[in-house]
Amino acid sequence: MRILVVEDEVKVATFLKRTLEEEGFDTDLAHDGDEGIAKACESTYDLIIMDVMMPKKDGLTATREIRSKGVFTPVICLTAKDTPEDVVKGLESGCDDYLTKPFSFAELMARSRALLRRKNQARGAELYFADLRLDPVSHKVWRSGNELNLTEKEYGLLEYMMNNPNEVLTRTMIAEAVWDYTFDSFTNIIDVYVNYLRKKVDRDYPTKLIHTVRGVGYILKEKN
Repeated sequence: MRILVVEDEVKVATFLKRTLEEEGFDTDLAHDGDEGIAKACESTYDLIIMDVMMPKKDGLTATREIRSKGVFTPVICLTAKDTPEDVVKGLESGCDDYLTKPFSFAELMARSRALLRRKNQARGAELYFADLRLDPVSHKVWRSGNELNLTEKEYGLLEYMMNNPNEVLTRTMIAEAVWDYTFDSFTNIIDVYVNYLRKKVDRDYPTKLIHTVRGVGYILKEKN
C-alpha cells in the first residue's frame, strides 16, 4: 500500500514517513499544496495524509483540486483547528476524515486503516431507490435522470442511506458508517450534512425521500 504525506513541517513529515514505513506502507512526501496536487494526480496512492496549513496552497484547496481532477483517493486532513465549523469546511472540501493536532500516531493509524478497509471493500452494482440511481464506480448520482452534484461526503452519506433504505439510521450509525468514528460533541455535523444532501436530492422534486425521525435520526423512504 502507498501513502502520500503532504506536510510542510520537515520534522513532522520525516517522522510520519519513518513510522508509516515501519508499519509496512510505502510512503512518499510532498512539502506544499502544489507538490501534493501534482503527486496525487500523477501517481496512484491508497491514502493521502494532508496537512491543512501549508504554503502555496493550503490542504483544503489542494483536496478540492485533486477531487476536481477525478482523484477519489481517501484523504485525512491534519489541522490544529477543531471547531464544528472547521470540521465542516474540511469535510466539505472532500476530506474523508479530519484529525486535529496534536494527535497520537496510534489514532492516525486507526483512522488510516479504517479508510483503507472501506476503500478496499469490493464495490457492488449500481444502487437504485425510487428515481435515484447511484454508480459506485464513477461516484455519480442521478435523480429522475438528472445528475446531482454531490461532494464526496454527501455522496458517502447517500450511498449509506441507499444501502439501508426504509431503515431508521441514528446519528451514531451514520457517523460510524460514513466517517468511521463517532463525532461526540460534533454530532450536529451529521445534521448539517443531511440538510446539504436533502437540498440536492429533494428540493426540486415533489416526492421527498429523506425524512427526519424526530429525536432518533433519518430515514430514506418514499412516503411519510
